[in-house]
Amino acid sequence: MKSLKIVCLVGACMLGTSCVELDQYPTGEVASDLFWKTEADAEYALNAVYMQARRQFNRDYVFDGNTEYYLFTGNVSTSQASGDISLAYRGGKYDNPSSAYGGNFDTYYQQSYSTINFANYTVDNIEKMLPNVKSEASKKKLQAFIGEARMLRAMAYFRLISMWGDVPYFDKTINDNSEVEFITRTPIAEIYQHLYDDFTYAWENLPDKPVALGRMDKWGALAFRGKLQLYWACWNRIDWPWNSSIAPNGGWPELTTFTADPAASAKAYKDAAADFRKVIEESGITLFRNGEPGDWGKMGECEVLPNYYYLFTPDANEDRELMVGFAHGGVGTGQGEELMRDNGTRSTENSQMWGQPRMEIVNRYQSTITGDFCEPIVGMNPNAPDARTAKNSALNPETYKDRDYRMKATILWEDETQVGLMSRAFDQIRKYRYKVRTGSIDGFGAINADRDNTGYIMRKFVRNKPGLARNEGNYKTTVLRLADVYLMYAEAANEAYGPLGDGGLALEVVNKIRHRGNLPALAAEKYANKETFFYAIEQERIVELYAEGHRFFDLRRWRSIERVFVGPETSPGVKMYDSHGSERYHYFNNTSYENYHRQYIFRIPPSERNKNPNLTQNECWL
Repeated sequence: MKSLKIVCLVGACMLGTSCVELDQYPTGEVASDLFWKTEADAEYALNAVYMQARRQFNRDYVFDGNTEYYLFTGNVSTSQASGDISLAYRGGKYDNPSSAYGGNFDTYYQQSYSTINFANYTVDNIEKMLPNVKSEASKKKLQAFIGEARMLRAMAYFRLISMWGDVPYFDKTINDNSEVEFITRTPIAEIYQHLYDDFTYAWENLPDKPVALGRMDKWGALAFRGKLQLYWACWNRIDWPWNSSIAPNGGWPELTTFTADPAASAKAYKDAAADFRKVIEESGITLFRNGEPGDWGKMGECEVLPNYYYLFTPDANEDRELMVGFAHGGVGTGQGEELMRDNGTRSTENSQMWGQPRMEIVNRYQSTITGDFCEPIVGMNPNAPDARTAKNSALNPETYKDRDYRMKATILWEDETQVGLMSRAFDQIRKYRYKVRTGSIDGFGAINADRDNTGYIMRKFVRNKPGLARNEGNYKTTVLRLADVYLMYAEAANEAYGPLGDGGLALEVVNKIRHRGNLPALAAEKYANKETFFYAIEQERIVELYAEGHRFFDLRRWRSIERVFVGPETSPGVKMYDSHGSERYHYFNNTSYENYHRQYIFRIPPSERNKNPNLTQNECWL
């Protein structure tokens, strides 16, 4: 634990520019009687917590590179464009869902504790200010600051236990290395209660609306408390309808200190549903542009796009559907987000195109006419005479007609166009064709998708307006949206009361999400079964939350890696193809039981264990 960072007791450090290791002592300190005197001092410190938390949460989409629908071929450790804003993700490997990647996230573990240490330092010192505050308004404001810091701390710990299980827990400033030198791992049941208390404090003390872009409010805190309880319900569950070969009794077997409790699971589902329902019914927050689908535009054109596309551009920054997220700067700030850099092409501000859709995601977009899945798309050799006209050919643009509007807003397929951007200015409208990277296509300049390995590229996260370079995005990157709250509520209510229980709200909110894609509503009689409705919820989570980092965690809390891929020691595993029908990736071929265990829990970083003999290792990593 010595390598975990704490905040120096100097004002400059509160900008996140200077920190020390736990095995060092602060120098050049500013005496406490010169700082921590005013609301401005407290808010200055709180801003540093936000800055560090942003590093931890601003690129969650990279996690989904270890799922079946999103390919992330880069390593963000090479990113230098925005200083250290992506430091938490550095060293991770994201492009192979069958690899034992849990050993590649040591930096993320350490950066999570940086968020926690910043938050603890801020909470402790603001609490010391409270007895001297005479104004009730000032006291309330300081308590709100504490609520924000406690919420950020809880979010960091929640991520830690979701990945590593038991981790060391401390909620006070560390002033001396001896305080943590021999610390042990705290059971997740104990940490869970601390996080519940933090989210509850935030819910009770934060304002109804954010005081500024990217700041937390009470409804985000309550939604996160509901999410915590939903995960708790999943971890304690032993009766998943699919019988995992690794965990036939459910629970979380890789975490050997934890015993699943079905009664705790049942209670947590109900409590989660109650929190989510309160957010839905009392917050006054609605879906972006009232959840209307907007216009598809014309096939092959990009001048008109569905509303879902604009939800992931700065146009939506002030919209309250983006319930929990982190603000970013623009030109010259050094604090820009890099969504376009990671997901755009060379034709959009010379972006890196590390993130791209796999062909498998296309088959998840349902028909706007029937509301059901379409016939599977078939990859075809572009030299075949009917490659661009055959029914269901991946190269035939007609294959993509009359589908979920979110598809048009999320991906580009053969012969779709996109706004080209270069040097912060409009370039030209360009057309996409797999493996055609230069020259012209039907009178359009070709999109230079030089990293494309699937036959599809991203539209989601890629701006269509000039003015910002690839690393200067000012979008409020989201960790939790109202749409996610709707779907988590439906999941919890389905388990607690059935699809049509709890007043039928679960089906209603799922249909609101489907309406965004211009899809027909689900018929109540068709989804009256718990398991059937679960799959309908999962379907919406796949397309609605695509490449936002949720699928990675959903598969693990549902014990579903084997369900969506294959079981251990299975040959030939899973083969994935591109739109030309060529095999591009081969996963889980005869993968061992040990490797599957490592899919569900990460290793405690060896560097931490080398410094602290009391830190045990998760058994599958021994």
